[in-house]
Amino acid sequence: MAASNVACAASGILLPSSLASPSSSSYKNCVAFPLKNGDGRFKRLVVCAAEEAAPSPAAAATNTTIPPVEGEAKAAKPPPIGPKRGTKVKILRKESYWFNSTGSVVAVDQDPKSRYPVVVRFSNVNHANVSTNNYALDEIQEIQ
Repeated sequence: MAASNVACAASGILLPSSLASPSSSSYKNCVAFPLKNGDGRFKRLVVCAAEEAAPSPAAAATNTTIPPVEGEAKAAKPPPIGPKRGTKVKILRKESYWFNSTGSVVAVDQDPKSRYPVVVRFSNVNHANVSTNNYALDEIQEIQ
């Protein structure tokens, strides 16, 4: 019975075979919905399912994966970037509102492409009523 159903992958709706179009070869995997225009005329929306082609045996042979040998070590994690969460830092960016003041590290983005990976929270707010800012690694200094 599942072979005679038409599935709509975009919305996840399974249509029973009673709604499917007549079983001619060209409309085997199609369903039509009547639509009414604003001017009162009817149109129809036809949705057809495409059949997937079976992969060739040569392609299937090249896609096989070899399981890793148990003796091989997995890729080691890179060391964490920047200070740990909760560390007190001094701000070295001269144009910053919080220049030479201290704040607490909230988060550090571990992406090496990130320009300002360190989020610092301060006890006071700036003129825009904001208490956090992002800084580059060379714009902060850890305080012991």
